[in-house]
Amino acid sequence: MYVGRIVAVGRTPKGHNAVMYRVSSRSFPNRRTVETPAGLAVVPRKGHEEDLSKNPYIAYNCLRLAGEVAVATNGSQTDPITEKIASGMSIRDAMVQALIALDYEKDNYNTPRIAVAVARDADEGWGGIVRHDGLHVRAFPLEAGKCFYFATYEVSDPREENTSAFEAVTAEDAAEWIVSGGAFAGLEKPVCAAAAVAGPDGFATAGFTVEATG
Repeated sequence: MYVGRIVAVGRTPKGHNAVMYRVSSRSFPNRRTVETPAGLAVVPRKGHEEDLSKNPYIAYNCLRLAGEVAVATNGSQTDPITEKIASGMSIRDAMVQALIALDYEKDNYNTPRIAVAVARDADEGWGGIVRHDGLHVRAFPLEAGKCFYFATYEVSDPREENTSAFEAVTAEDAAEWIVSGGAFAGLEKPVCAAAAVAGPDGFATAGFTVEATG
């Protein structure tokens, strides 16, 4: 099944909170995850920079940290959500304000904007989506070895029944997990991913890029 971009929030089997993001794409598969001074970003692979002239939404910061909070999204909303949280706003309010201000992407598919966030020691994670037909922001109770996920298509409602086993330990494991682990293994067209996993000194982050096939 193809569901487009995916976000997930959960807790590792060892009890560490995490967020994950995955690019799945049929139209622009030539992308990769890179580290930047701000966090992790999705950008075109070398030699495919001209794709930006076809769709300006395909490159963005996808994962950033706001102190003790990790934020992952499928677009430019990463930055205002992170900055609002860093200024002292609650995760819920930061998501609502940023998503409603930016609205869904005005591309050929009216692509929804999706986001997840979690504080390092919290017992709940947050997810939000703005579509052409509505806005939904909610909290998810965190359990060890489990994550909640939703996507731009098909599973585009943040519901508690959209869950996967989550057996990652490190941020590197988590970035690969949302590509090929648990419920994510059956979702089509993976391109790249990013993840943040909490530890005693804050969040560790990592990216993962699927090997090019063509």
